[in-house]
Amino acid sequence: MAIKHDLSELSILISGAGRGLGRSTAEKLARCGATVAVVDIDGGNCAGVAEGIKEQGGKAFPYEADVSDRDAFMAAGAQFARECGRIDAVVNNAMLLRYEPIEKVTDEVLDRMLGVGIKGAIWGVQILLAHMQPERGGAVINMASPVAVRGYPNTAVYSLVKGALVTLTKTLSAELGPRGIRVNAVAPGSVPTPGAVGLNDKAEYERRARTIPMRRLGSEEDNAEAIAFLLSREASFINGAILNVDGGIAAAG
Repeated sequence: MAIKHDLSELSILISGAGRGLGRSTAEKLARCGATVAVVDIDGGNCAGVAEGIKEQGGKAFPYEADVSDRDAFMAAGAQFARECGRIDAVVNNAMLLRYEPIEKVTDEVLDRMLGVGIKGAIWGVQILLAHMQPERGGAVINMASPVAVRGYPNTAVYSLVKGALVTLTKTLSAELGPRGIRVNAVAPGSVPTPGAVGLNDKAEYERRARTIPMRRLGSEEDNAEAIAFLLSREASFINGAILNVDGGIAAAG
């Protein structure tokens, strides 16, 4: 049985929580006792995830919002804060997953990926700053990736966003640490989430598994467990870390 970190006193907002890694993170944090905000551009998915959490005895609120839209995202955060009295942590998970050769990148795709991945993360931090209780401190988790430090063909924009999130994590850990806010990142390796499965076939996942030192793909639970740890009391002095949850692929180079 996985360790259940005690998050029962925390109100945590998770972006892109309608499916995949965001969904599993929301479910995990709720099982650890946190009250969670399930934020996603897909309102139906939001409602379904929140309802499932509540059916299991957890506490969750669904909010349909485009995280690249500052006003919409901030409004969702404000509503969650009204429900809970404060926000203790934000998990910046939302991302548009798209791979393509550099010559096919369009202005529209570039704007959308940067908007969701980078703007959305900055707005998420601003939500925490607006609604945390300073005496309690706070925490931010950004969702990075091994592609931030390794070269993969056809991932230029995706890698750009993930690299920016690594830099943002380190910068904000220094800027916000004096205010009692810890900023860390989790960098999951290859995980066959619903969004990723549509981009890669079975043979590609088998190939990837062979290149990972632990010789297996990651799971959504692997990633969610790492996030729960970083938000827990056990990680109270961890700040500015990039935690690779990738079976060793980033270290292997």
